[in-house]
Amino acid sequence: MATELKELYQRTFLDHGRNPRNQGEVQRMTHSARGHNPLCGDVVNLSLHRQENGTINDIAFEGRGCAISIATASLMTEMVKGRHEDDARALGQAFDKVAKTGEGAIPNDLDDDDAEKLRILAGIHAFPMRIKCATLPWRTLEAALESQSTATTEPVDTKIEA
Repeated sequence: MATELKELYQRTFLDHGRNPRNQGEVQRMTHSARGHNPLCGDVVNLSLHRQENGTINDIAFEGRGCAISIATASLMTEMVKGRHEDDARALGQAFDKVAKTGEGAIPNDLDDDDAEKLRILAGIHAFPMRIKCATLPWRTLEAALESQSTATTEPVDTKIEA
């Protein structure tokens, strides 16, 4: 990661970790989910109001955990507020790719501010042990949009033991 981008990554994460945006609960929520990372204990409760046309017009989170999960939740809510749910999902998929690989196509339809946020979020790739912390809010958003009540960073074991 270039020094300038690394410094921007650190400043942005510190700012959003210390002063998270969109904290609380949406009053007229239509969707919600609880995300949990059992490896480190991070928890993100996400609530949103989705209009009938699919636009997310309000979103908020409450959570506890490391600065990375809180900062990512804050950045994510800023990025998806006002977007159609399909665009929010596309952002989540783009983030997942850049977080895991450090690369990835940034969607062309993003405004400069959101494209820059996605580039900053891609800096998490340099910290492999923290990728699950950063992807938790995005997985929780996906669960909420799918009307699932929970999300986790770990695969669900479906085997039944005898």
